[in-house]
Amino acid sequence: MNKQKMLNIASAVLIGFTAFAVFMVSVQAFISPQSVMDLVQVKLNNTDAYSSIRGVYGGIGLLLFIQLVYLAFTNKQQGLVVVALFGGLYAVSRTITIFIEGKLGAFGTQWLYTEAFLCIMAIVLLLLRKQIAVTKN
Repeated sequence: MNKQKMLNIASAVLIGFTAFAVFMVSVQAFISPQSVMDLVQVKLNNTDAYSSIRGVYGGIGLLLFIQLVYLAFTNKQQGLVVVALFGGLYAVSRTITIFIEGKLGAFGTQWLYTEAFLCIMAIVLLLLRKQIAVTKN
């Protein structure tokens, strides 16, 4: 198997993994917004709160899922950029929280590592894809 094909597979797997994770949270948010917020010990106490969680984690999550699946099939380069930004910006947000509010709990820490990993892996794959494109020409 040549390097280009291996990179395409690795790119699709990373994009697909990210899409699946987003999809799972999205479905959970549509079905039970409170179950999503239970992960961070937050109680939703009005319909606007339920609606907001359904909209952000459910609706926007579904949008991201659709976009990532589409890009996995049509433009892996752009899909990796979305994964890098998605993971990277989440990791930056959690890091800001550490500096402003203090140490994260187990949930936030685990997700900080996961999101940083997604970002780093997407950047590595982008750089490898660029390197192969340069050596091809």
